[in-house]
Amino acid sequence: MTNEDIIRMAREAGLHIATDHDWMPIIALAYAKKLVEIARAEEREACAVIAFNAKTYIKAAAAIRAREQG
Repeated sequence: MTNEDIIRMAREAGLHIATDHDWMPIIALAYAKKLVEIARAEEREACAVIAFNAKTYIKAAAAIRAREQG
């Protein structure tokens, strides 16, 4: 997941991204939950596409596991 993906999902969840790393942001739990829901949905879809295109379960599992490294 790229920084651009994270920023897009955060905005979709109603959040604003602070670029100052010294600033301690506080967000409402509802916004955090929405961001997690969006990220999980995108990850599920990406994994579904991998599984659909894989020729075997072993290849699908290997490709999904490789996602966390890339």
